[in-house]
Amino acid sequence: MAAQRKKAPRPDADGGRLKAITRKIGGRGPWWLKTIRWGALLGVLGVLAAAGTFFILYQSISIPSENAAFKTQTTKVYYSDGKHELGTFATQDRESISIDKIPASMQAAAIAAEDRSFYTNRGIDIKGIIRAARNNATSGQIQGGGSTITQQYVKILYLTQEQSYKRKVKEAILSIKIHNQLSKKQILEGYLNTIYFGNGAYGIEVASKTYFDKPAAELNYAQSAMLATIINSPTYYDPYAEGATDRIGPRFRYVLNGMVKDGAITADQAAKFSDRIPKVEPKREINRFSGSKGYLLDLVKKQMRYKLDFLDQDIDGGGLRIVTTFNYKKQKDAIAAIKAHRPSGHKELHQALVSIKPGTGAVQAMYGGRDYLKNQFNWATEGTQPGSTFKAFAVVAALENGYSLKTKLNGASPLMIDGKAVTENQGDSGGESFGNVPLEFAAQKSINTAFVDLMDQMKDGPTKTLEAAEQAGIPTSIIKPIQDQAGGPPLVTPLGYFPVAPVDMANAYATLAADGKRADWYVVQSVKDFRGKTQYKHKVKSEQSIPKDVAADTIAAMQKVVNSGAAGTGSNAKTICPTAGKTGTATFGPDNDQHVSSSWFAGYSPKLATAVMYNRGKLGNGDLEGYMVPFFGGQIPAKTFQTYMNAALEGSECGTFPKPANIKGTKGTTYKKPAPKCDSDQHLNGSKTKCIDDPKPTQKNCGPNQQPDGNLGCEPKPVETCPPPQTGTPPNCVNPPPPTTQAECEAQGGTWHDLPLPGNCTGVGGNNGGWVFMLPFAGILGLRRPEDEDESDES
Repeated sequence: MAAQRKKAPRPDADGGRLKAITRKIGGRGPWWLKTIRWGALLGVLGVLAAAGTFFILYQSISIPSENAAFKTQTTKVYYSDGKHELGTFATQDRESISIDKIPASMQAAAIAAEDRSFYTNRGIDIKGIIRAARNNATSGQIQGGGSTITQQYVKILYLTQEQSYKRKVKEAILSIKIHNQLSKKQILEGYLNTIYFGNGAYGIEVASKTYFDKPAAELNYAQSAMLATIINSPTYYDPYAEGATDRIGPRFRYVLNGMVKDGAITADQAAKFSDRIPKVEPKREINRFSGSKGYLLDLVKKQMRYKLDFLDQDIDGGGLRIVTTFNYKKQKDAIAAIKAHRPSGHKELHQALVSIKPGTGAVQAMYGGRDYLKNQFNWATEGTQPGSTFKAFAVVAALENGYSLKTKLNGASPLMIDGKAVTENQGDSGGESFGNVPLEFAAQKSINTAFVDLMDQMKDGPTKTLEAAEQAGIPTSIIKPIQDQAGGPPLVTPLGYFPVAPVDMANAYATLAADGKRADWYVVQSVKDFRGKTQYKHKVKSEQSIPKDVAADTIAAMQKVVNSGAAGTGSNAKTICPTAGKTGTATFGPDNDQHVSSSWFAGYSPKLATAVMYNRGKLGNGDLEGYMVPFFGGQIPAKTFQTYMNAALEGSECGTFPKPANIKGTKGTTYKKPAPKCDSDQHLNGSKTKCIDDPKPTQKNCGPNQQPDGNLGCEPKPVETCPPPQTGTPPNCVNPPPPTTQAECEAQGGTWHDLPLPGNCTGVGGNNGGWVFMLPFAGILGLRRPEDEDESDES
């Protein structure tokens, strides 16, 4: 029998098949050839998988209904109660037109700007998608990009603004479907009628009227390129924004160059606008922004856009419901207070009032100007020199760094440092030279020289004052440039020579009112979409940025500004609730030609902080002296504050301030009030702090044989005798017998009468001897009858 061949051991079935397949795929030959074959196979499999996935997605994703948000939804803005309407933002102001009314230049410009492969792609641009994917991967977030006109149209009309891969995939599938269902002209028509062009303009027709005051059919090529430029970013390329020409220029020329490549215009036409952009018509204002409420609406829109990251198209046409922090009643009170105190006929005079709830940052009321349509400059949010209202932060800095309210400061005017006059007392202090004063009195009387002396005493005093201001809530953007200036901040930093917005000052004072707890100010409380779904809700975040004891003593010092009657600079600001505050009168200009540039009062009760500011002129630094009379912060601003606060606080619980902490100073010298000078009938008390009357002397009690001596003492009573010539002892005095002869009479000083009557010695011892009484009788005896006398003459 022939010998049988031995069978090789049978390999594992699965492993053998796999090896067999890999050998067939790789084939024979060098390794690199095998690698190419494998790459080709994997590529084919990848294409098949992608095609299968695409087919499944294409079949499963259907075209949804148009976004309801793009069907004339008005955004409404409400006061804090959610009931009273503050105003509205524009609905989607759109006038759709057919493609034959859109000029060829506009069609070409849109394609050159947004999708140069529009007529050749099938709704998506693979190269653009790859480029966008690479950018997104390297940036670590979904940034978008690579979208064709068809994709943009789909995103606007059917999808949301969500930045996710899921939305991008859905957008790509829908774009292909739309491409297959609509012609390129239809897509372009829909796109140009739907896209947002900024400033409330939806669609090319309204955009043309908004920027060039003409229908779209009349647009020229440069105007078309300008509008196509805006499409990319209506906010960034807003032609009405500051610096618009510099931002628009590069992209505008990019669009023109694309139009040249496409043959829509010539190179010579593009060259005419190589260094300029088309002129736009003045911005159209809508009367919903008229009056002082326009400043509130504008601020709400800015907060929505820049702080909350809402898109313009959502704000102006998303049908949102925005509830603000503005209190309906307090806003009316603010306007009434301004009207009650601003001098009439002063068109150059500007006013601002901002009121904030302590501990939350919620802006309760704001007055930024008379009419937003006439002047868009909001004086409540723009910086103005705060003057001595900034001294509050010097008090905080001192208390945080070892000083106390009793620290001795030099309030003499002018203040001399190293032989040079540094500053002098002005404004609400009246220019008086005070000598040595404690810190609390320096705040009460707003003594410039004392605060500059504090800066000189305290190591890095100006820097620490700025740090205290930042702790309270003054923005870093204001503080840092002053800190970083050459030579550092000056000693006059507490006098407030740099601009601060009233809203920031009100918020910083609100931090003090909240016992040192700071919260950023805000105006948007909540946002809901047109369906009622909450899109945003503010959450209060506060921090203890100033120690409680420091805040308590600062409040105590600032209360004396208001509650000391004529002795405090802010007595006109006293309200129905406990009140603390600070006056401010700022100056502007070189040292040898300064003028009063702003007038302030900022203050607070335990539950409401308010800043009031008056200034003049286009730049807000015009001369107030002689224009606003009186110009001191303790006058019109303080009275405005009082009127507003009394109305705003009426009917509410006032709350209480904390008790003073009476921080003990570890640095500087504690102020000791000099002993007063007493009058001659006064003397100092035991603590030598005041004069008291000397005790009044009293008469000594005298004995029975004594009498007062005239010096509150006693002396013996004199012995009583009868007046001469009487004899005896009073009261039993006896007259001597009358003289009987002339000699006796004259010897006793009497006068003798030779009448033959008794008692003819008079003037002796009160005895007239009966002579006086006898005279009438004697006269009678001496008369004769007339007939007896006549008879005698006849004889």
